[in-house]
Amino acid sequence: MEIFVELSVIIVIAMFVSLLMRALKQPLIVGYIFTGILVGPYFLNLIQNGDVIELFSKIGITILLFIVGLNLSPNVIREVGKVSLLTGIGQVLFTSIIGFFIATALGIDRIAAIYVAIALTFSSTIIILKLLSDKGDLNKLYGKIAIGFLLVQDIVATLILLFTSSFAGGEGSVLFIALMTVIKGSLLILTMVAISHYILPQISTFIAASQELLFLFSLSWGLGIAALFSLLGFSVEIGALVAGVALSMTPYAIEVASRMRPLRDFFILLFFILLGSHMVFENIFALIIPAILLSLFVLIGNPIIVVILMNVLGYSKRTGYQAGLTVAQISEFSLILATLGFEFGHISREILSLITFVGLITIAGSTYLILYSDEIYPYVEKFLSFLEIYKNGNKRNKNKGYNSILFGYQRVGQDFIEAFNRLDLAYIVVDFNPESIKKLEEEEIPFKYGDAKDPEFLTELDFKNLRYMVSTIPEFETNLVLVRRIRAKNKRAIMIVISHDREEALALYAEGASYVIMPHYLGAQYAVRLIGRAGLDRREYDMHREKHLAHLEKRIA
Repeated sequence: MEIFVELSVIIVIAMFVSLLMRALKQPLIVGYIFTGILVGPYFLNLIQNGDVIELFSKIGITILLFIVGLNLSPNVIREVGKVSLLTGIGQVLFTSIIGFFIATALGIDRIAAIYVAIALTFSSTIIILKLLSDKGDLNKLYGKIAIGFLLVQDIVATLILLFTSSFAGGEGSVLFIALMTVIKGSLLILTMVAISHYILPQISTFIAASQELLFLFSLSWGLGIAALFSLLGFSVEIGALVAGVALSMTPYAIEVASRMRPLRDFFILLFFILLGSHMVFENIFALIIPAILLSLFVLIGNPIIVVILMNVLGYSKRTGYQAGLTVAQISEFSLILATLGFEFGHISREILSLITFVGLITIAGSTYLILYSDEIYPYVEKFLSFLEIYKNGNKRNKNKGYNSILFGYQRVGQDFIEAFNRLDLAYIVVDFNPESIKKLEEEEIPFKYGDAKDPEFLTELDFKNLRYMVSTIPEFETNLVLVRRIRAKNKRAIMIVISHDREEALALYAEGASYVIMPHYLGAQYAVRLIGRAGLDRREYDMHREKHLAHLEKRIA
């Protein structure tokens, strides 16, 4: 069959399978792998030009990892915060150790068991980002923490890929290969750091003037560095990652990533189709029990590990539960690692099929767990209580008695704290932004670390004796919950919330809000009064301008 016709037929089949996956609310990766099974040798046997499709899939992996690298700026560890760093590393360690013992207990040889254990460790940042975005949970506490420790996983996966790629046909002792890997890897990374600091900034501004040239440069940079790493004895995958990290320090990283995604989506489609076509079915029944056991460990064991780690770090069981569900599947990194292991001769086709089976089961299962996490929670809440080492996660909360609460320290929270101090109120601040918490600790301001959107966290707050509540949170649903909860327990509390919509403001008033701040409305009123008072006197405007600038600089400092 002509390659053009072959590819066209495969893509059409992938489209119909993906439509079915979409109807079932499944990630398209599942559809791509099922397409590979359908067009593979056991069913339609449509793949006749395997070498060409394998080349395209290799390009897809390269572009995928290049984009992952673009999101792994060296500043990422500082940005994700301590909880994401500790949870990410802790989950990787515990999952890989337990996974190794499960794999060896199933009769898998030691080298293959290491690959299986590592594959069980990593979760898909791409899938989780999409699911959390669809649920509107990216800005919730658990969403921020989850994305943080998934990025930590990506960094660990990068290091593992670097180490694994050094064994591609390498001869000699493990110690010698590891030493050579460290030496060559260090030299290459230092070279990339120097280029990214001293050369890329000089040429990126010129290149970015043309969007077409920026796209071409980015593609040539990613593929070129990947090819260079391959020539020096590493895999193209680790080369693509390093190329992305080097380019991540330029101001055009986001633009580059957005332009590369359509190209990635096409080529990576062929990688997952090829992966599905490589699955073996001769001993399918021998793989079913190991696949189910390993999948149960990922679907149940991984979330339990995260729940315990986050409880030790002081988070509520609901936050730990929701964050834990985001690691209840294996990732594209796991499948790429398994494919590399198969190419290097470290694992058999049966082990590759086993890991792919686990990927299908866990990606499909975790999707429903995340989408319906709120409905599932009441059924598992009692079990989660048994996992709590510290009850109520109160280690992070630094506060004494209080009669006033400020939700949200950022935005204009500092102004309200000054007002609370003038009224001599005993107050606490509720926030979960790591930068806000750090500043609150430095200024010795009493706080509770938590998410105002978390119903379980709200039960820990004393609303009965509340005198003042101010929320600088802009989300209508969150403010509505706060007003209803407080008013149900306290009829006299003064509640001030923010809204940007007239209908929502009226709804908040109807539920019992004392005053709804509408920034644009208040700003317009102030501007009208200023115009009426100052008229055409520029000196009056200059005076207000200087006062406003001084206020802004004080808040930024």
